[in-house]
Amino acid sequence: MTQDPRSEESVGGPPTDPGSTVDSTNTTAARVDETAGGATSASAAPDGPTEAGATADGPTAAGATAVAPGRERSSALGRKPRNPVLHFVREVLIIGVTALIISFLIKTFLVQAFWIPSGSMETTLVYGDRVLVSKIQAGPMSVERGDVIVFEDPGGWLPPTDEVDRGPILGPLMEAAKFVGVAPEGESHHLIKRVIGVGGDHIVCCDDQGRLTVNDEPLNETYLFEGDEPSLENFDITVPEDHYWMMGDHRSYSRDSRAHDDGTGTAGSIPADRVVGQAFVLIWPLDRFDWFSNPQDVFGSVPEPVAEGQ
Repeated sequence: MTQDPRSEESVGGPPTDPGSTVDSTNTTAARVDETAGGATSASAAPDGPTEAGATADGPTAAGATAVAPGRERSSALGRKPRNPVLHFVREVLIIGVTALIISFLIKTFLVQAFWIPSGSMETTLVYGDRVLVSKIQAGPMSVERGDVIVFEDPGGWLPPTDEVDRGPILGPLMEAAKFVGVAPEGESHHLIKRVIGVGGDHIVCCDDQGRLTVNDEPLNETYLFEGDEPSLENFDITVPEDHYWMMGDHRSYSRDSRAHDDGTGTAGSIPADRVVGQAFVLIWPLDRFDWFSNPQDVFGSVPEPVAEGQ
C-alpha cells in the first residue's frame, strides 16, 4: 500500500503551499504578505517574476492608481497657508463697509441723530443734548400737535454761520460721517421746535389767563421753561393747510414762528415738506436719557378745526 505523502505534511512540520511548485499563475498570492496598513512586506518579496500591473512595493488592484505613502500628506502640506494679518484686515473692511451701508440706509429712511446747538427748547432739551429723530413720523398724516420735530430752515430762520475749518483731513471725514449717519447733525440748516398747531388750526395769544388757545381751547403748557409766559407777543393766526405753527419751549429765548410771521400765520408756519422727522428719544448725555411722548394732557382736548364757511 502506497502512503499518501500529503498526510505527513498535515501532521508533521510546517505545511507546504501546494501551489508554490505546481501552478505558476498563483505565484502572486504566494509572495504577497498581508501587513497592517496595506503596505507590502519586504520579506515577502518573491524570487520569481512579478505579475503584470504590480509595482516594486507590491501589486495594485486593476484600474487603481498607486499612491506612494505620504504623498497625499505632502500635497496637503504643500498648499500655501493664508496670511492671518491679511485675513483679519479683509474681515474688518467687510464689516466696516457693511456697517456704513446699514448706517446710511437707516439715516436716510428711518432714524437720524441730531445734537442741540441752543437753549430754545429748554428744559426739554438743553445745549449739547443728542436726540434721535424718526423719519417715519414725517408727513402731514403723522405729525400731531405737541410733537417735537426737526425741520429744515424754510428760509431766513437761521442767521448766516461761518464754516468751521477742521483742516484738509478732519473736515472731509466729519462731512462723510454726517452723510452716512455716524456723526450727528449740529449747526446746519436744521431746527428743532414743538408743534403748536397743524393745518387749519386757529391759534390766539392769549386769553384772560395768559394762555394760548388752539381752536378756542386753552392750553396749560406744562413743558414751558420755568418762569416763562406762553408768549410775550400777541397774535391771532390761522395755520395754512399742510403747514405747522412751531414754538420753542423756552419762549422768551426762542425765535420761532412768531418772529417770522406777517400776522396771518402764512409766513411763520413751516411747510410739511420741510419736516425731517419727530424726535423720540434723548440718548446723550446718559444721565438725561429720556423717551419723548406726546403731551396729551396739554393737547388732548383740542378740537379739530372748523372748515371755513361752516
